Amino acid sequence: MSRKRIGLRKIREILRLHFECGYSDRQIGRVFKMSHTTVGKIYGHVVKSGYTWPLPEDLDDAELERICYPPVKTYSGKRPLPDWNNVWKEMQRKGMTLQLLWQRYKDDHPDGYQYTQFCELYNRWSGHKKVTMRQRHRAGVNTFIDYAGSKLPLIDPSTGELSEASIFVSAAGAAGLIYAEATLTQQLPDWIASHIRMFEYYGGSTEILIPDNLKTGVKHPCRYEAEIMRTYENMARHYGAVVIPARVRKPKDKPLVENAVQQVLRWIIAVLRDRKFFSLAELNETISVELEKINNRPFTAREGSRRSVFKELDKPLLKPLPSDRFTYEEWKKVKVHLDYHVQVDMNYYSVPYQLVGRELECRMTIMTVEIFNRGKRVASHTRQTGKGHSSTHPEHMPPEHAAYLKMTPEKIMRWASRTGEFTVLLSQAILDSKAHHAQGYRAILGIMSLGRKYGDNRLETACGMALRKNSLRYRDVKSILKEELDISLFGGKEEEAPISHKNIRGAEYYNKGGNTC
Repeated sequence: MSRKRIGLRKIREILRLHFECGYSDRQIGRVFKMSHTTVGKIYGHVVKSGYTWPLPEDLDDAELERICYPPVKTYSGKRPLPDWNNVWKEMQRKGMTLQLLWQRYKDDHPDGYQYTQFCELYNRWSGHKKVTMRQRHRAGVNTFIDYAGSKLPLIDPSTGELSEASIFVSAAGAAGLIYAEATLTQQLPDWIASHIRMFEYYGGSTEILIPDNLKTGVKHPCRYEAEIMRTYENMARHYGAVVIPARVRKPKDKPLVENAVQQVLRWIIAVLRDRKFFSLAELNETISVELEKINNRPFTAREGSRRSVFKELDKPLLKPLPSDRFTYEEWKKVKVHLDYHVQVDMNYYSVPYQLVGRELECRMTIMTVEIFNRGKRVASHTRQTGKGHSSTHPEHMPPEHAAYLKMTPEKIMRWASRTGEFTVLLSQAILDSKAHHAQGYRAILGIMSLGRKYGDNRLETACGMALRKNSLRYRDVKSILKEELDISLFGGKEEEAPISHKNIRGAEYYNKGGNTC
């Protein structure tokens, strides 16, 4: 029968329903919200004691309680007892069971307790310890992570402005070895950097990271299938770990770090709250001194300290650190614009033009920007600084755009000379009207396309008309051809009169190498 005691009035009512009313054990259990086996044991003890219903009037409550809750059998102590502290310590090792430890005990003491008595004695011994001691944390398996609720003040030495530093806290393994440090924010860069320094402090990584559900690390909390931030997931994989967040509002899922936070609040934050710190490095140096005091302080409920138990149980089972640190990265989804570039932090990076309109994934590090299409890298660029800059690879461009990049004033004039003198003069005037020749390329390329649609003869005439009106724009030439003004005025024939224009230097200018742009 369960050792959780039931009220004596409820016991008498259970006996009445069973003996007088004929209720079954399950019916009575549903009435009192208890197990039907507990119900059976209650009246079983009464019957075994020789009583029936109704109970004798002289049967007082003390006697009834003794009948329903007989004293637990105790052992004489003549048989050798195991070292329960050592049994508890061994139980923290991965794969260890009470049966294996009992077999070791029987090998040393053949006349010792049998397995059932061994387990009962161990559970009774551990039941007298603190609740935290009854938690079973396997060595080298879990690292629990959280931020302390309180912060520590930081003073800017140049301005005197006061800010607050967050305190990152973790507890690792069966020992619950604590790591703590101050960070300026709780954002992703500081979150990842704190983990990297945490792994280096422990000298390795456990199999599982169990953080709280803060948005920095957990994108979408869920009891059954939480979505982890990609950067955090990749960082854990780099160190050979996986991320399994605690359930929302379930502090018992991470008891070690809850205790660690309390230790940090009591022995670090409370101690340092009134001190003045003028840099993050100074604050963390002081925190590290206080942290070692906590980790080396002896346990009150068992032998050793966090540091000694960690070295003995957890350290040998940690996964070794990789040869290189994790490179911080960020991921975001980007859409390819019509100019086959994606925007990242107000700068622009090219991808193959065939991907225009698609949604891609972008990986950003301090030095590089990589773009992926369905897991395959399609572009890699050096990360630009500032805003409004672009990085374009020629191989990403359509053939006509690549040809445009190779355009020069000489090539422009050679094309224009194949159409006619007015086209040469207009192209020259457009180039000379710009601060740099490249600014006029697009307009001239547009005029080139008009020749393919309307013919070279009409284009030559339209260029002559534009020059007479001092119209150096593509749209003016296009309007003349579209409205057929060249036909109505000149009958489709080219005008022979020479044209003088202040921006016209003559074709010989390019033949003599006069262009200095």
